[in-house]
Amino acid sequence: MRRTYLGEFEEMVLLMVAILDGEAYGVTVSQALEEHTGRVVTFGTVHNTLIRLEEKGFVSSQLGGATNERGGRRKRIFQATALGNRALQEIQQLRHELWQMMPPTKLRLTGI
Repeated sequence: MRRTYLGEFEEMVLLMVAILDGEAYGVTVSQALEEHTGRVVTFGTVHNTLIRLEEKGFVSSQLGGATNERGGRRKRIFQATALGNRALQEIQQLRHELWQMMPPTKLRLTGI
C-alpha cells in the first residue's frame, strides 16, 4: 500500500476542510484552526496550503456566490476529494497503530 505523506499543517488544513464540509474557505479554515488548536495562523498560509492541497488532488474548489459583505467578490469554497478523505483515513490509521505501540509507562508524568 502506498502511504500518503502530508506535513502536519497540511494535515490539519485538510482535516478542517473535511470537518467544515462545504463551508471551507480561507477565512473559515483559518478561524477554525485558531479556535480549535490555539495556534495563530495567517490567512495567507492557509490559502497557500489550500492551493497546494488542490494541486495534489486532496481538495477541490469552486467559486461560491458573490456577497455584498465581500464587496461583490466570490468565495472559493473547498471540499475534500475522495483522495483527500482516503489520505485522512490512512493518516488516522497510522497514528492509531503508532500510539498502540507506545508503552503505557511512557505516558506517565514523573518528577512533577
